[in-house]
Amino acid sequence: MRAALVRLVNAAFAARDAACWGEGTACASDSKKFSSWSSNFMTEWHQRYRGPGVMIYWHVEKKSLCVYSQLKSCSASEVAAMIEGVLRHCTDGEIDRQYTDTHGASIVGFAFAPMLGFNLLPRLKNVGSARLYRPAAGEDAKWPHLAPVLSTKTIDWDLIRQQYDQIVKAEQVLRRFTRGGPKHPTYRAIEELGRAVRTAFI
Repeated sequence: MRAALVRLVNAAFAARDAACWGEGTACASDSKKFSSWSSNFMTEWHQRYRGPGVMIYWHVEKKSLCVYSQLKSCSASEVAAMIEGVLRHCTDGEIDRQYTDTHGASIVGFAFAPMLGFNLLPRLKNVGSARLYRPAAGEDAKWPHLAPVLSTKTIDWDLIRQQYDQIVKAEQVLRRFTRGGPKHPTYRAIEELGRAVRTAFI
């Protein structure tokens, strides 16, 4: 089924006039809950939607072609699903921009996106309460108009340097750590890197 989807999407890309339709380098992803039988081993209660079911996570290319889909449990990380779809869609589309909602964009997602070769461009629901992190201490005078949104913390570049070798093992790290996971030094370094990238994005 996956191979058939790839062939279909690639045929659509080949038939398109790039001048009219674009190159197919932007993608949006989101999930939808579907009710399922309790005997299904992936069925879980979904807190937000108030019911049992499973999630289907779709990656849809800018012009409405589904390039990748995943069956997920309700508690599965949408950030991991977002990254998986960008990396494993196997189509001829070269995704360099990934749009998602707040659930698909965490500090960890912001850390991994540039290392994996794409820009994470989320619609941040809580952008008004987001804090921007200073690149170094003692530079407040450079950004007087940003004072209300600046965090008191700075990016810990030393931690990122110390843990860099572990951070670049992206798939292993994604399996080991989840959002809100244990504060292992590598996880903390990923958070620091994510804060820096998210600050630049905002």
